[in-house]
Amino acid sequence: MINYPEILCLGEILFDCLADQLGEEISQVTSWTAYPGGAPANVACGLIKLGTSAAFIGCVGKDEPGNQLIELLEKIGVNLTGIQRHSIAPTRQVYVTRSLSGERHFAGFGKISTDQFADTQLNPQNIPESVFIQAKYLVTGTLGLAYPQSQQAIYKALELAKKHQVKIMVDINWRPVFWLNLDPAQKLIEALLQQADFIKCSDEEAQWLFKTENPLEIAQKFPKALGILVTAGEKGCQYLLGGNSGQIEAFSVKVVDTTGAGDSFVAGFLHQCCLKGDRILQDSQIAQEVIRYANAVGAITTTQPGAIAPQPTGEEVTAFLREEGKTAKNINS
Repeated sequence: MINYPEILCLGEILFDCLADQLGEEISQVTSWTAYPGGAPANVACGLIKLGTSAAFIGCVGKDEPGNQLIELLEKIGVNLTGIQRHSIAPTRQVYVTRSLSGERHFAGFGKISTDQFADTQLNPQNIPESVFIQAKYLVTGTLGLAYPQSQQAIYKALELAKKHQVKIMVDINWRPVFWLNLDPAQKLIEALLQQADFIKCSDEEAQWLFKTENPLEIAQKFPKALGILVTAGEKGCQYLLGGNSGQIEAFSVKVVDTTGAGDSFVAGFLHQCCLKGDRILQDSQIAQEVIRYANAVGAITTTQPGAIAPQPTGEEVTAFLREEGKTAKNINS
């Protein structure tokens, strides 16, 4: 029996090497702890934990880090039909320093150039069309646009998504450290966004790319888009879903590490999209509930270090929202 995933997550998988010493510059950090990560891989794992089937499409090296990442995805239950292995290029590791409050800063890739890692070598010809047959959504970031071959892989995936009527979600995930040349980045990203049904970005990314954080203003630039999501950490999320717009506040939690919070938000959002379909675009109450759910998934993920291990199950999110509802009721009574 073929396992047809509902969500396809295309892009990078890597190890985030998080500084053990908070509030230190990279030169002052004395030790690091490696956590599995990479935005599309994080989304795939988050979806599985919530109860939605997902596939990861990406490339890792034929090395021990690559083996470990594949074993993790297998254990979680991610469909790996689209995984590629590169015989020479290593699996990416990125070094991340953290502030005293847990906010992260991408500090580079050690002694290896950003364009030498396996994720840059994703072969468009080897992307399996079979996983697109019954998929509902394809989600990708923009990092693959920085490298010629992975850029072509994104375009191939978009072509297959259109052929099989799979909706496209782009999480901008702007990381300048991944780009050797920043000059073409903005035009490449904007061209990709023109093909998106859903666009997700942080408030900082929105200001950089659109000069506004207002989803209604952003939507005017992208007529194909059905939804715009602008996240702002502890300030919550502004959204436009169909004809409904608004802002949902973030949940107050004790933040340990923000790595992967946005990816968990995306997983929560897409999980709800699969459950509720077009109602997220038609019903203002459902739109609010979907964003609140996504906020909860993101918030829970920040309470422990790493991007994948802290991701909640559907039951845990439900329990969290129930408790938050009780708290809000007590405050208002």
